[in-house]
Amino acid sequence: MDRPSASSEPAAELAALLLANKELTMILTTSLAVLIGCVVVFFWRRSGGQKPRSFEPPKPLIVKEPEPEIDDGKKKVTIFFGTQTGTAEGFAKAMAEEAKARYDKAAFKVVDLDDYAADDEEYEEKLKKETLAIFFLATYGDGEPTDNAARFYKWFTEGEERGEWLQNLQYGVFGLGNRQYEHFNKVAKVVDDALVEQGAKRLVPVGLGDDDQCIEDDFSAWRELVWPELDNLLRDEDDAPSASTPYTAAVLEYRVVYQDPMDTPALEKSLSSANGNAVIDAQHPCRANVALRRELHTPESDRSCIHLEFDIAGTGVAYETGDHVGVYCENLMETVDEALNLLGVPPETYFSIHTDKEDGTPLSGGSLPPPFPPCTLRTALSKYADLLNSPKKSALLALAAHASDPNEADRLRYLASPAGKDEYAQWVVSSQRSLLEVMAKFPSAKPPLGVFFAGVAPRLQPRFYSISSSPRMAPSRIHVTCALVYGETPTGRTHKGVCSTWMKNAVPLDESDQCSWAPIFVRQSNFKLPTDSKVPIIMIGPGTGLAPFRGFLQERLALKEAGVELGPSILFFGCRNRRLDFIYEDELNNFVKAGALSELLLAFSREGPTKEYVQHKMLEKASDVWKIISEGGYLYVCGDAKGMARDVHRTLHTIVQEQGSLDSSKTESMVKNLQMNGRYLRDVW
Repeated sequence: MDRPSASSEPAAELAALLLANKELTMILTTSLAVLIGCVVVFFWRRSGGQKPRSFEPPKPLIVKEPEPEIDDGKKKVTIFFGTQTGTAEGFAKAMAEEAKARYDKAAFKVVDLDDYAADDEEYEEKLKKETLAIFFLATYGDGEPTDNAARFYKWFTEGEERGEWLQNLQYGVFGLGNRQYEHFNKVAKVVDDALVEQGAKRLVPVGLGDDDQCIEDDFSAWRELVWPELDNLLRDEDDAPSASTPYTAAVLEYRVVYQDPMDTPALEKSLSSANGNAVIDAQHPCRANVALRRELHTPESDRSCIHLEFDIAGTGVAYETGDHVGVYCENLMETVDEALNLLGVPPETYFSIHTDKEDGTPLSGGSLPPPFPPCTLRTALSKYADLLNSPKKSALLALAAHASDPNEADRLRYLASPAGKDEYAQWVVSSQRSLLEVMAKFPSAKPPLGVFFAGVAPRLQPRFYSISSSPRMAPSRIHVTCALVYGETPTGRTHKGVCSTWMKNAVPLDESDQCSWAPIFVRQSNFKLPTDSKVPIIMIGPGTGLAPFRGFLQERLALKEAGVELGPSILFFGCRNRRLDFIYEDELNNFVKAGALSELLLAFSREGPTKEYVQHKMLEKASDVWKIISEGGYLYVCGDAKGMARDVHRTLHTIVQEQGSLDSSKTESMVKNLQMNGRYLRDVW
């Protein structure tokens, strides 16, 4: 019996069938490929092929449908906010709550500027339909908009000429800034001017909130100007006057659900696993291990500066030279223990917080900050509560509402009142009293957890650092250069910076498998090298202001090694004493030797009989600085905004005026043009 020929007949028939039916062949081939792919993915996931990317539980994909516009006869008021730390959002929601109580014939909607529109076209289409709007706009950094307002700001202030297309819009703007910075409330001022230029009618002068003093008082004063204007627009003649129904803001409070502590390990472990988010940002940070940590000061120094490296290999995090990294760190154990003692609640209490009632209706009209994941009280105090900043007046009122001693309650209410304004400014703000210090002075105030986390302790914010590396040299690492914040406050308290102390104490992977880690994300920056590497540059960065320039120089070295031609470069660096705090000294000298840096100019403020700073070195090299600027070069400044950056700015004016033989007006115009054209860039804090 001929077995081979017998068995080949069905195979030949099958081959003929497949050749005759190409469509069947494609279906079978595709099905087989999909089956193999599924098997591969299954075993890859089972073997732990995916690294944890974020510590939020999985979320379903939600496609946002546009909200239908309902014509209920009510006048519509939109309250926009651009916020970095949540204060602008809090003011927007607080104003909406009071407005709803005042005007029952109007509908108020609080809107995140980033969520308002998907693109420029939608911004324009929706904004031209608005008739009454309030804007709360924070300014941060060197006069920059907040992350969630950046798209709107760029479109509205830098876009094409649109003429007076907003003639149907009446508006008010309240800005949040800090008078210590050069561009105080720049974003609010620019948007306010742009609204008028584009035809809108200003209801009240732009409010200029100053966080250096008491921004709550600034908001309250501005809000009192707004109400009479809204009365005219939103009230009928037969409505009762607003003065007859005084409004008292409710103390914010989450609904708290206490859970079985036996479930704690499993639940908290789930918060450290991947959630599938495609975007890594402030709301969806990524877990990154500390790969390396080293001290940059010499042992003789009485201060500390840390070089720290986050391992981002396989996480999906990417960065560019000049970007910032946001780091969510934890409060010190001693700080958490103090808070636990003041609250009088067991540290292992396991709970979740909710912004709605059990029936699903929202609490406090939607004014509550987004909740954090379920956890123990110790974890919540460690990761989510800002315990060391001075408390806001709203926090004092929340404490007063839960103080069992009437005298303490009265005292707290007085400090939060207009009559106690000066005492609050002195006793709380100027004295730098922390929330915990204030609570210790009023021991009868024992707010429940729902009140404490909603209305007393603000959310702990990420700390931002200029990345001190280049992805061309360190593609799988983000380098941070961090000075330790440590000092005595006016009350005698030793203040330890939350994130800098965490970095100082971090355990790197090269020392232990149980290394320290933090949730991080990258924030893009416009602090970039010229696209043409032949353009000359000047860098000015004393102390940790050197951080982004270390990244710049790594970038330039990588380009040079790749055969790219580099233009001239000058770095002005300063510190106290070369024997104590000359950070990255060997690296800087090597950059010069390798040709990545043309000239390194050093200023040591504590070595000679007189203090010498980077601006003094700039004056010594005035002709070189002028030559680079006048030939189309770029100038970069990084560091302290309140002192160094101001002094450098004045020095730049002096150099331009003297070297260019210009009068004051032309000097001012030239420096402004450098900024407008992106050739004078600052990364300041």
